[in-house]
Amino acid sequence: MYTWDRLLDNYIEECRARGICEETVGNVMRELSRWGRWLHSRRPRPKLEEVDAELIQRYLEGRAAFRSKATLSATMSVLRGMGDYLVRRGVWMSNPLRWMKGPKLRPYHRLARRIDAADMQALWHAAAAQRDPFRRQLWITLLAVLYGTGLRRGELERLVLSSWDAAAGVLLLDGRKTGQERCVPLPPLVAQCLESYLPLRHNHLERCGRTTQTALWVNRAGEALRATHISSSLRALARRAGIGRITLYQFRHSCASDLLESGVGLIDVQRLLGHQCIQTTVRYARVADPARREAIARHPINGWLLGAVA
Repeated sequence: MYTWDRLLDNYIEECRARGICEETVGNVMRELSRWGRWLHSRRPRPKLEEVDAELIQRYLEGRAAFRSKATLSATMSVLRGMGDYLVRRGVWMSNPLRWMKGPKLRPYHRLARRIDAADMQALWHAAAAQRDPFRRQLWITLLAVLYGTGLRRGELERLVLSSWDAAAGVLLLDGRKTGQERCVPLPPLVAQCLESYLPLRHNHLERCGRTTQTALWVNRAGEALRATHISSSLRALARRAGIGRITLYQFRHSCASDLLESGVGLIDVQRLLGHQCIQTTVRYARVADPARREAIARHPINGWLLGAVA
């Protein structure tokens, strides 16, 4: 009988021994832990040595929902590596992921969730109510950058001090996900928030004795603020604001949807968000489509009903 936790721990140690960077190891651990929880929740619960291609395919179909092709490929790569390890350990006779094709992507099966205006305002009030001046300005700036630019979670985390070009008013993004660097202009008030944050950041790092820190976002100890910590702190901020669960990616949805609703063209929103194909941006038009609403407002039935009601 093989235990998943022990096999996972041994595989992670093997990854570290091969010199894989800690960030990648963390991603592998999170994905395999998610897969392990999914297997554990099946009824009847399958034995690890009985996991077959059909069961793996069912898991991948769930992971494919509302995901990009790159995300699904990364998931399959992680599972394939674990499958090879299970073969080496004699748990599996063969690795079905070696020949398996990913399930058909279903990226548009549900509408993107956005943060409504009342919840967004409540978040800002909660951020502004914090006592510590550094934490207060940090979170006001984080919320402003998230909503004002629609940055991805990883893009936000990897920002460094040199990413901000104050003269041009733009953030330079590394393009790790898309393979292309891009510049994102900041709305004037967002730029002011960032400029107000930087002196407080400098003073905070001096107190922490970490004046060489290059990360743009730093925590109480002066260390780089990781995306996981930003996510958990955002959930705590939402609780203090008295609203439901909020995720970092909802700011990206909200940014795109609200821009489209304000009349910004699809191409401009695509360039801002860094989408490689326009089809990815089109899904936000299903959430905010002012042209369609304007068209339906001119429907002849409006005139007929007005006359009938009068």
